[in-house]
Amino acid sequence: MCGIVGAVAQREVAPILLEGLRRLEYRGYDSAGVAVVNAGAELERLRTTGKVAELANAYDLDPVQGVVGIAHTRWATHGKPTERNAHPHICGHRVAVVHNGIIENHEALRAQQKQQGFTFTSDTDTEVVVHQVYHHLERGDNLLEAVRHTCNDMEGAYALGIVSISEPDRLIAARRGSPLVIGIGIGEYYIASDVAALLPVTQRFVFLEDGDIADLTSQGMVIYDSKGEEVERPERQSELSADAVERGEYRHYMLKEIYEQPRAIADTLEGRIFQGRVVEAAFGADAEQIFSKVQGVHIIACGTSYHAGLIGRYWMESLAGIPCSVEVASEFRYRKPVVRNSSLIVTISQSGETADTLAALQEAKRLGFGQSLTICNVPESSLTRESDLVLMTRAGPEIGVASTKAFTTQLAALMLLTIVLGRRFSMSEETERRLVHELEHLPRQIEDVLALDDKIQLLSEPFADKDNALFLGRGAQYPVAMEGALKLKEISYIHAEAYPAGELKHGPLALVDASMPVIVVAPNNELLEKLKSNLHEVSARGGEMLVFADQEAGMASDETSTVLPVAPTSDCVAPIVFTIPLQLLAYHVAVLKGTDVDQPRNLAKSVTVE
Repeated sequence: MCGIVGAVAQREVAPILLEGLRRLEYRGYDSAGVAVVNAGAELERLRTTGKVAELANAYDLDPVQGVVGIAHTRWATHGKPTERNAHPHICGHRVAVVHNGIIENHEALRAQQKQQGFTFTSDTDTEVVVHQVYHHLERGDNLLEAVRHTCNDMEGAYALGIVSISEPDRLIAARRGSPLVIGIGIGEYYIASDVAALLPVTQRFVFLEDGDIADLTSQGMVIYDSKGEEVERPERQSELSADAVERGEYRHYMLKEIYEQPRAIADTLEGRIFQGRVVEAAFGADAEQIFSKVQGVHIIACGTSYHAGLIGRYWMESLAGIPCSVEVASEFRYRKPVVRNSSLIVTISQSGETADTLAALQEAKRLGFGQSLTICNVPESSLTRESDLVLMTRAGPEIGVASTKAFTTQLAALMLLTIVLGRRFSMSEETERRLVHELEHLPRQIEDVLALDDKIQLLSEPFADKDNALFLGRGAQYPVAMEGALKLKEISYIHAEAYPAGELKHGPLALVDASMPVIVVAPNNELLEKLKSNLHEVSARGGEMLVFADQEAGMASDETSTVLPVAPTSDCVAPIVFTIPLQLLAYHVAVLKGTDVDQPRNLAKSVTVE
């Protein structure tokens, strides 16, 4: 969840580290810190609470200088967001550590280290790491050996960056369960939790695998696997540019990413459709062989990706006739699931590092569920390496914590999967060509919805003083309502929940009054008339409704409802189209309420700890 950056170079590294932290701040912004080994082989450290800007201000007043260093931006797990809990952590003025992840046996290590005479200055699990490295250094290990022995002592997930005055020209990195990438410069090496942190200094990267430990100096890089054997990991060239993660003309990253959706969806479809049909090989070399054995689909995901999976289930079953189940990843591996032969396990994740989703995939494979496919936005992520098949969403960097373009590109990818699996079940070639045609026209439809932005901004004004909201949808629009409610609560801190509109009489009607806004998505489909009846129930009880309706739905504003027509939309792609106005609504409400849109309180972008 936290962000790590480090460097061993032939120039001052603090400016590189601070810029890297700024680009990683979406991973955590409770506190931040930097430590360098200075020219006198001493550790210098700065730590502050709050955002990276606070650390940058502290650096301007009291700069730390050195050519080897590590830095960290924190999302608190163990210990409150205070300066004493901020990373890097130091032991004996000799060794400094930054850490992402959770050390599960930290209490046992802490008790052991207290008996050994160590004094703790924080409430974090990370401090046991730096004490353990120091312990092994004191026993005669060099820095690499000390880190290796420390990793053997620990249980849990981690990504580590470690420096020591004992070997002032060396940076050690280690990975187990949490992402870590090495950037390659000219006589310089860097580490980071995410490629985006290092784009200003390099586009050459090596992705560490689970159990790897990397020994970095300005003279070179050596990587050891979990068995301690020297290995080579492939070098990758990033296609991202440094300005790909800049806001540009937009006030917030979230708004920029909302407006990037037409391009992101077009990129996701590019090269995967040919002459009106989906190219099966786009899913991987073994796709045809694997898909031919599939008798059902089991989707596993978290948060927004889980909502995408729920929509995918509607498509799988209604369009392709494929049995499909969807499960929250954090629940899957703890409920003793029954193995279903010939199931395709589909994991969905923006980062590809979501801890619960990754653990659920590993458990499914252990149980023998079948072959796996991941829908993911980050190449070389853990999920892509663990899965048999991969479909990249090509959304590009998504910095705003509230996911937007990652969600809609996941839906586009799920429709592609529905089509290629549907060929083997009940989907005709004619239906496939119709769906492909709708997908190809989807970017233009989203542009039409984005043109409603000014109107949606006006409609957001009554929400500024609201504390609660109810979202309604039917069929595949129910998960869209769930996603809309999640967006509103994430960034505006308004309590919001979603219900199937047909369930109003089973409880939610008790909440409806003039102070409870009701947001409705109303495409023109076979459930429209039933939905209208549900809305009459709200109207009769004095509820105030905001309805995003298909232009052909025959709905108009009245004294209890405001209807905003959305361009006519095919029912199949309607969930993607109707997501856009809900994103814009949440954005404008958050701006009105003055919240931190891109970095909402208590949340971080990538949930890499359980």
